[in-house]
Amino acid sequence: MERSASRQSRKKVVAVVGGGLVGALNACFFAKRGFDVELFESREDIRRAKIVKGRSINLALSHRGRQALKHVGLEEKIVAQGIPMHARMIHSLDGKQSPIPYGRKGQYILSVDRANLNKELLTAAETYPNTKMNFDHKLQDWNAETGLMTFVRLDGSKEQVKADLIVGCDGAFSAVRKQFLRRSRFDYSQTYIPHGYMELTMPPINGEFAMKPNYLHIWPRNTFMMIALPNLDKTFTCTLFMPFEDFEKITTGDEVIEFFQKYFPDTIPLIGADTLQRDYFRLPAQAMVSVKCNPYHIGDTCVLMGDAAHAVVPFYGQGMNAGFEDCIVFDEIMDQFNEDFRAVLPEYTRVRVPDDHAIADLAMYNYIEMRAHVNSKWFIFRKYVDNILHFFMPKTIIPLYTMVTFTRTRYHEAVKRWHWQNKVKYLEKMCFYTALHLSTVISKVTVLSEAALKAAATLSKQFSI
Repeated sequence: MERSASRQSRKKVVAVVGGGLVGALNACFFAKRGFDVELFESREDIRRAKIVKGRSINLALSHRGRQALKHVGLEEKIVAQGIPMHARMIHSLDGKQSPIPYGRKGQYILSVDRANLNKELLTAAETYPNTKMNFDHKLQDWNAETGLMTFVRLDGSKEQVKADLIVGCDGAFSAVRKQFLRRSRFDYSQTYIPHGYMELTMPPINGEFAMKPNYLHIWPRNTFMMIALPNLDKTFTCTLFMPFEDFEKITTGDEVIEFFQKYFPDTIPLIGADTLQRDYFRLPAQAMVSVKCNPYHIGDTCVLMGDAAHAVVPFYGQGMNAGFEDCIVFDEIMDQFNEDFRAVLPEYTRVRVPDDHAIADLAMYNYIEMRAHVNSKWFIFRKYVDNILHFFMPKTIIPLYTMVTFTRTRYHEAVKRWHWQNKVKYLEKMCFYTALHLSTVISKVTVLSEAALKAAATLSKQFSI
């Protein structure tokens, strides 16, 4: 069966492949511009599904994502459904808890539920009369020259649809991106990290949160760590990140308790020993992949966004935010080039690739920082110094985390500035130590001089000089 996705008005038709977070938000952006939008999702409609399949790592919504939501009128609604997290709460082995603020007073990130956010975005996209939703449609193939796509429905039947622009938002294992791989001069890499993740739930205690809710809780243990984010139902979603080989060493319920007793003893009474023993073996540890590619477009017919273009590991809390920012960057370029896809798509690739590669690298770097460095006195001191310097020189010294999380500074420019600031801070530190050394020398010379003058005065009295 073949049909044209265009409608009688013959507006340009945009086919968004993927009904996840970035796909649903993109549908809103294009529909708001007046395009006829068709969204295709291989899964069933999650708003009607009994069990929502897919990843469930809690999301941290920050400035970039909020700006994109604001553009389509959804920021206030989504923010109201999130829980503010003002700081990291570091849990030491001895049970001591130490907060490390994310930024200045009043700055925070939001813990949001992935499935609920996806449902809200789909509902928002559906409110536009020029949007059509197609669930249980799996992309089998598409033609870059004609824009013709072939979908397989749940019953095995096929449908062909033609669009003026295909927007690939179908995740890290994108079916849209497969066509890119068949073409020359397309760079692509994927990297699996040796760590997996497993989710556990910390239930409420007497109807209230088991821990302080306005924090992202972290148990750093050098080669692995656990984090916990609050949910609106007063639970915490705990995620254990650990090398696969360590997961595989634990094979019995008793070994689970022994492991947690050794590394996360304060969580056992909060999660519950029986729950731990059951949930640990409910699902195997899941893999995490980082994807980079270039370019993001083919001609004027197709563009990749979100994880399809740049899947990142979840350790900077920027995966969703970067994907949402893709939407607003593309929209800004659409304004710049008057919606001419021939100019918009190559410009989008030129602007966005260096930024997405930069955040992918930062996410890798931050995993080392989160699991190993946050527990060190030097890390805490450095964060304190960064915030002090930022307070006194807000335009000169801006912490990397602040640039990434609380501004829309381009990711690659934030990294460049971070490297420059580190050099400046190194010079400042050297100047400080030099000044400290000189002051010590001067004070010693002063003491010696005073002693010499006293001795001379004594001699002059004795010999009546």
